Amino acid sequence: IFYIGGLIMAYVIPKSEYFERIAKFQARIKAAGLDACLVHGTESDFANVRYLTEYWPTFEQAGVFVPAEGDAVLLIGPESEKYAVGRSVLSKIALMLNYRESAEPDYPGIPLATYPEVVKMAMGDKKLKKLGLVGTAVMTKPTLDAVANQLPGVEVVVADEVFRPLRWVKSENELNCHRKAFKVAEKAVAAMLNEIKPGMTEFQAIGIAQREIYANGGEYEGHSLYCFGGDRTSNGISRPTGAKLKKNEIIQLNIGARVGGYSSSIGIPVYFGKLPKEQMALVEFGLRAHKYTFELMKAGADGSSIAKDYTQWGIDQGWGDYMLYGPVHGLGIMETESPWIETTSNYKLQENMTYQIDTFFTGNGYGLRWERGCIITKDGCELLSKKFMSLKDCKLD
Repeated sequence: IFYIGGLIMAYVIPKSEYFERIAKFQARIKAAGLDACLVHGTESDFANVRYLTEYWPTFEQAGVFVPAEGDAVLLIGPESEKYAVGRSVLSKIALMLNYRESAEPDYPGIPLATYPEVVKMAMGDKKLKKLGLVGTAVMTKPTLDAVANQLPGVEVVVADEVFRPLRWVKSENELNCHRKAFKVAEKAVAAMLNEIKPGMTEFQAIGIAQREIYANGGEYEGHSLYCFGGDRTSNGISRPTGAKLKKNEIIQLNIGARVGGYSSSIGIPVYFGKLPKEQMALVEFGLRAHKYTFELMKAGADGSSIAKDYTQWGIDQGWGDYMLYGPVHGLGIMETESPWIETTSNYKLQENMTYQIDTFFTGNGYGLRWERGCIITKDGCELLSKKFMSLKDCKLD
């Protein structure tokens, strides 16, 4: 909770909204011909579980058993009962061995539930015939084995698409969390631009951002924070190291905060001294491509058409060989989530969908990313950050 101008601003999702989400999910479960869904999450990819329960596992994994009719049950590892009771909006909680931490202790003496017991908690005397799995990309073999061994005769199917679209269109509470997360990220980026110097390690630079995120209302980083230079700027995904920041090369920053569960990220290429001509040309083109993408984003626009228009525009501008992917991916509890905007996309954008405009180009030994979030509106998009969109912001000395 934050106090702004005498008004109380709560950047949280109210308990009632979680139960509205569960009710919508149950309607989709029933429409899909399923009796229930088993939703999975991990400490690093926790979005599905947190979306339904507010619970975020630490060390362990977690699940949610959601029946088409009945009560959802939070499934946790053996160590987390008190933590889960204090955090989850669900009152029904079951401890299960397959959600334990990866060291796989046996936990002798701790009573643990089985899936048939969970089904009874959730559905009463109703029979489970067909079960959908959600979060299959991160679901573990111990959980899959437990389902197979403990629920023989139950038909098990992949059901990610039964659940996933629920997270696409955001409520006003979700949008406010995103807006605050971007304000926090802006403060972190501004501090980095003001304080980082050549000779400082990438880790030291990231420490500046972390300080500002927690000092200004962030609950956590929105993703693994980026600050790295030289050849590693050509990496689509990377991490900072103990390498020192240098002059005359691109240094990539991507800084995001998490507020109320919802993520942000702002990406900008920066440098000290003077960049080689070809690198500076890519910085300038990248910013133009970034701003061009803004023009394509609006409700009713076809996802694949956006990606095709962007790709052809980049080719026409002479930079097609520098494109790896793009130009946009979903934003929510995770900084990168469904739906992406790709040439294979088969959907239309809707109002209050949220995206990261992720403008990444990779060259021979260098690359860069301009990035920020947006909310889809009827006539265009609301940028979640309007700062750091000038070439002047890139030169730090």
